[in-house]
Amino acid sequence: QVQLVESGGGLVQAGGSLRLSCVASGRTFRKHGMGWFRQALGKEREFVAAIWWSGGSANYGDSVKGRFTISRDNAKNTVYLQMNSLQPEDTAVYYCASSSGGFALRNENEYDYWGQGTQVTVSS
Repeated sequence: QVQLVESGGGLVQAGGSLRLSCVASGRTFRKHGMGWFRQALGKEREFVAAIWWSGGSANYGDSVKGRFTISRDNAKNTVYLQMNSLQPEDTAVYYCASSSGGFALRNENEYDYWGQGTQVTVSS
């Protein structure tokens, strides 16, 4: 059974930083692209970032480009999201997801396993 477990969320002031982690188990981690999505209260889920199976390429949503960095450690079955210059509009539940293929995909329908989410709250 595939499991994704996120951690690292919390409360931070505007301008601060957080690093999210997602540990995967139950499938060959290094073969699959990984993504981060977020959902704010009352809004649709939004693409944040995704990374190739190898870590060699990544994609970012326009709202986080230049502030967030996705990375992965295939030896630890872990994907990270470094979030800098956080703003109140970044407040959301952040989900990691594992794609059925190996690429860095923006479409949530390409992901077949999801974590339970971790809350990030940015105060002004």
